[in-house]
Formats: sequence, structure tokens, C-alpha cells
Amino acid sequence: MLPLNMAILKFFTNGKEACRADVQDALRAQYGTFRAFSDKQMDEALQTACSNGLIAESRLEMDSNGNLVIYYKSDQEMIDTINKYVD
Repeated sequence: MLPLNMAILKFFTNGKEACRADVQDALRAQYGTFRAFSDKQMDEALQTACSNGLIAESRLEMDSNGNLVIYYKSDQEMIDTINKYVD
């Protein structure tokens, strides 16, 4: 099993746009019990990946509760970089 941060990166190698909740839904079965699976820490992991140029913010929207939802996506160059380092 990959470390959680690497699993997050691999999730984005499909080239599709996703927000934190989408990533959590996809990884919950394997990683849901991890302490780092909390909303706050997942947001930090996504922002770190974004800062490192492995994913990019694709759009922002407000949910029905007035909370900001950030969507991320990887382009082909980012996907190639992720796949080069994460098996």
C-alpha cells in the first residue's frame, strides 16, 4: 500500500478534476482510518502537491453551506512526473 500522500498523487493521474471530498471518497476504503485523512490534513496535502507543481487548481466554487471548494487537476506533464516517481 502506498503512503497516503503518494496515493493522493496517483489519484490525479487519471487526468480528471476532483476536489478534496472526491479524493477522500475514492481513498476512504484503504486510508479512512489514517489520522492524516482528516479534512484539514487532506487540504494541506493537496495544497502541498499544488505548490510542488504536481497538481493544479482548476476551479473554485462555493458549496451550499458557503464553504469554498477547490478543484484540482493534473495535466499530462504533471501526470508523467507523478508516474515517474510513484509506482
